[in-house]
Amino acid sequence: MSELTLEAKVENLDDVIAFVDKALEEIDCPPKAQMQIDISVEELFVNIANYAYAPNVGMATVRVETQSDPREVAITFIDSGVPYNPLAKPDPDITLSSEERQIGGLGIFMAKKSMDKIEYEYTEGQNRLTIRKAI
Repeated sequence: MSELTLEAKVENLDDVIAFVDKALEEIDCPPKAQMQIDISVEELFVNIANYAYAPNVGMATVRVETQSDPREVAITFIDSGVPYNPLAKPDPDITLSSEERQIGGLGIFMAKKSMDKIEYEYTEGQNRLTIRKAI
């Protein structure tokens, strides 16, 4: 397991992606799975950066855990911002045109579709969102 704790600011996204990619490279993650994971990580971290502490800035921890049998990666996002379960929000209606659709929710929807499992809990004053992907 490895962890990265940093300010939840969009400017730190590149550091988060590099941290996750390093762990994925160590377990020889296939490029397609890495791309899906990177997109999910981007969407989730940017949501924390934009909304968890708004209008202020707080800290976020990104934890990467890998296992070899079966090969799987779990990435957990931890913040002490406003309690928010993104899984409780209904999926956007992607059959509507972009003009008809409500703003928001597309990032978590994409993560739900590309990851094998997503779990959320609010415990000890912290949001914890974990994405899991078999590789």
